[in-house]
Amino acid sequence: MSVTDLPAVTDYPLPTPAELPVARVPWELRADRAVLLLHDLQDHFLDVYGADSRLRDTLLRNVSRIRSAAAAAGVPVVYTAQPAVQDPGDRALLSDFWGDGIGRRPHRAGIPDQVAPHGGDTVLTKWRYSAFQRSTLADDLRRAGRDQLVVTGVYASIGCQVSACEAFMRDVQPFVVGDAVADFDEQRHRSALAWIAGTCGVVRSTDDVVAALS
Repeated sequence: MSVTDLPAVTDYPLPTPAELPVARVPWELRADRAVLLLHDLQDHFLDVYGADSRLRDTLLRNVSRIRSAAAAAGVPVVYTAQPAVQDPGDRALLSDFWGDGIGRRPHRAGIPDQVAPHGGDTVLTKWRYSAFQRSTLADDLRRAGRDQLVVTGVYASIGCQVSACEAFMRDVQPFVVGDAVADFDEQRHRSALAWIAGTCGVVRSTDDVVAALS
């Protein structure tokens, strides 16, 4: 495996609600303030878990539940997705870490049907780790009068963590769903959640978020 390859991931248990880090702030998720982000849930990134992965299945099931609750509550749903083919100038330093990315497998740029966008959802082109970079996400939140971002998807310690941190720095409250994000291994996953809870956001379970949005 080269430095630019994505690793094959061995299944690990997603954290239970009791295992999630305790929030330092008293923020409460509200459907009239929130936007749901489905971060990089493309086949290319999910393939690291393997076709028979329980982790992958649980992740997608949890994200689907949250997406359904958001849609029913009128919460805007936003996706990030990298282009199937990217100009080297657009990828820039990403190429040093991840090579051509999806460009080597453009047929895997799609989003699984279980969590695919519906009519009215927004799909943002993803250029950097943060969902805010080179996108309209900040402006979309402002125009909608919303100041909370619910983060789901992959990978917890990369794009999910960085997007949550940038939301915080833009005065948007991030809520990261601890069992609706996934990573390369359990240690990175749990470390990302602990860092977010300690510095910039709130970590909640799928059940908590569905209840709040409902």
